[in-house]
Amino acid sequence: MTSRSAAAAARATVHGYPRQGPNRELKKAIEGYWKGRVGADALRATAADLRRGNWQQLAAAGVHEVPTGDFSYYDHVLDTSVMVGAIPARHRAAVAADPSPSSRLLPHSRLRSSGGTPMSRGCPLDVYFAMARGTQGVAPLEMTKWFDTNYHYLVPELGPDTVFAADSSQQVAQLTEALGLGLAARPVLVGPVSYLLLAKPAPGVAAGFDPLTLLDRLLPVYAEVLADLRAAGAHWVQLDEPALVQDRSPAALNAAARAYRDLGTLTDRPQLLVASYFDRLGEALPVLAKAPVEGLALDFTGPAAGNLQDLAAVGGLPGKRLVAGVVNGRNVWINHYEQSLATLGTLLGLAEQVDVSSSCSLLHVPLDTGAERDIDPQIVRWLAFARQKTTEIVTLARGLARGTGAIAAELAANRADLASRAGSALTHDPAVRARAAAVTDTDGRRSRPYAERSAAQRAHLRLPLLPTTTIGSFPQTAGLRTARADLRAGRLDAEGYEERISAEIREVLAFQEKAGIDVLVHGEPERNDMVQYFAEQLTGYLATQHGWVQSYGTRYVRPPILAGDISRPEPMTVRWTRYAQSLTERPVKGMLTGPVTMLAWSFVRDDQPLGDTARQVALALRDEVNDLEAAGTSVIQVDEPALRETLPLRAAGHAAYLAWATEAFRLTTGGVRPDTQIHTHMCYAEFGDILRAIEDLDADVISLEAARSHMQVASELATAGYPREVGPGVYDIHSPRVPDVAEATGLLRKGLAAIPAERLWVNPDCGLKTRGWPEVRAALENLVTAAREVRGSLPGGVS
Repeated sequence: MTSRSAAAAARATVHGYPRQGPNRELKKAIEGYWKGRVGADALRATAADLRRGNWQQLAAAGVHEVPTGDFSYYDHVLDTSVMVGAIPARHRAAVAADPSPSSRLLPHSRLRSSGGTPMSRGCPLDVYFAMARGTQGVAPLEMTKWFDTNYHYLVPELGPDTVFAADSSQQVAQLTEALGLGLAARPVLVGPVSYLLLAKPAPGVAAGFDPLTLLDRLLPVYAEVLADLRAAGAHWVQLDEPALVQDRSPAALNAAARAYRDLGTLTDRPQLLVASYFDRLGEALPVLAKAPVEGLALDFTGPAAGNLQDLAAVGGLPGKRLVAGVVNGRNVWINHYEQSLATLGTLLGLAEQVDVSSSCSLLHVPLDTGAERDIDPQIVRWLAFARQKTTEIVTLARGLARGTGAIAAELAANRADLASRAGSALTHDPAVRARAAAVTDTDGRRSRPYAERSAAQRAHLRLPLLPTTTIGSFPQTAGLRTARADLRAGRLDAEGYEERISAEIREVLAFQEKAGIDVLVHGEPERNDMVQYFAEQLTGYLATQHGWVQSYGTRYVRPPILAGDISRPEPMTVRWTRYAQSLTERPVKGMLTGPVTMLAWSFVRDDQPLGDTARQVALALRDEVNDLEAAGTSVIQVDEPALRETLPLRAAGHAAYLAWATEAFRLTTGGVRPDTQIHTHMCYAEFGDILRAIEDLDADVISLEAARSHMQVASELATAGYPREVGPGVYDIHSPRVPDVAEATGLLRKGLAAIPAERLWVNPDCGLKTRGWPEVRAALENLVTAAREVRGSLPGGVS
């Protein structure tokens, strides 16, 4: 096929679409199911309505081939575990022990457990949610970040005894729904190599077990799923292999070659499209280019732009389909049409068929800018959410197929909007830029080394061995949410709202004192979100009203938009922290979100280096830290849960990123006295490869997620010789279960095996805002009891 005919055949598609619905209908239905207010049939109907609405919206916009199988009740990796039968026996047993009936929303008649035992009644919905959330007596699957995004996936648990068994019923059902609407549809599955690379050894399996050794067992399962999808009417199936954009060993690359040789030579299968995103495929590109599959989907945005040169270097994809991800699926800025068309024009000579797509699933962006009424209309024209990105993809496909004359009006409007943003006063504040340019190395260093600071802090704070604390937030009750809504609607005046906040702080402080917690928090009742709360008080940020994005399960956040230069007009947290401290003799932590997380959990500007933006945010937060200290706050926590998440996917980018990221944290905290204790917090990420950076933060205390990973991070820190104080979490707050004293004590003793008692803190994994008061009270009381018991057993300890 010539370049002209390839262009004429250009089609528009996407990898996936937001699941929640315009008003987060899926979240509400699932949480209603958990609470017993929504039945399985009603939940199933809500989900079907949302899928149908998504597909019809895509088709109406001009998308030629809609994705299926990307819709999930909780997580698409969890769905893959169900599809291949990797269901831990403990979750089946926990639900089987419950005599209440369980509706089989996800019927998998042939499913087998990871241990190989047949499940006679399939996979009940309650088993599915037990894997995700746990039950009172059973821990859930571990949860961690999906590559360098803020989306969380459920980590598969595998071992040498794992027996896979195919069940494609969920994937076939969604494909059948779409085909029934008269749409061309492409099922999207997590590919077998990425699935195994994302997995971990199951509990009780040797830590050195490599799940990739299970590939030969897994491939027949995928072959069966592919055959089922073909029989159901699939012409194409997409297999996502994002794990291949990371640095991979020769063994992993050989596994990819073997997997797609075997799947590609099957006779009973649809055409295969292997997809990657988030970065360059690098050394995996020639492996997949040579594989006997019919197409590749590649990302050509951001760090993945190098795929263009790499694809040319391997000779392109002769005779194959290329789905070109030229519209950024992870950020909210409008596409640069002329640049994208230039990329697409080059790609026409490198493949038989070139189609236009998003760089990745649109799951990572909000649904529709049309719902935003509080952002300046001109600024809204700079933004593209999922629906607008769909329009961009269709426009580019039309321009590629018919020439730029067919989209002349769209090109002119795009040029005008890009120029409007570039010339806006919002994006350039001379005072902010001058201050950032004047920063010196001294500004980012504490005045005394850690050993001297630690002694000063011990004398000042007078804390016991194994001091207890929490991470910051306490439950955001229905009453708090109602008060906030009433304030926005004018039903509650500012004075009444502030009294409601004051009362909540008093209650939170009183509970902590009674429970015996050593370092208190005010509970953050005035805060809507740990990033949004600060973004709304900093210049240069935009806040959305309806820009919801899934973080995990039914947890949705509204990432603010970092649109311009950043400064802090006035103190943001001092008032409420000072008020809380006035109620108690115990230290109350000041609570801030760190500069890297302020970037990672926002939609960042793409018109300057991230390090420059981080420095601006750090200087604004430095002012807040200094004001907190001046107001009498002796313990200040600057949370950086996104430090690992934002690490570039390839090692070549690590050093440069960590240099500016750690500098930004030190710039935030470097101006305080030696006896002011600086804490930081991280959660739900793999920390092993940033241990040196954690030390470079120069925080006095770090708290980390550790409960689901069974204190693995404590051992990693000890092995690395980490010299400062550590609080590995003993309470998994992302599960509704309450750990008893014995469980908390066991985890604490594991922590003590790695970290000396004089440097070990006791705390939950993360903040408590998503939990309810009954479970929080019980869990924290158990946590304090465990700390006292262990403390009393130590030499010199006092229970």
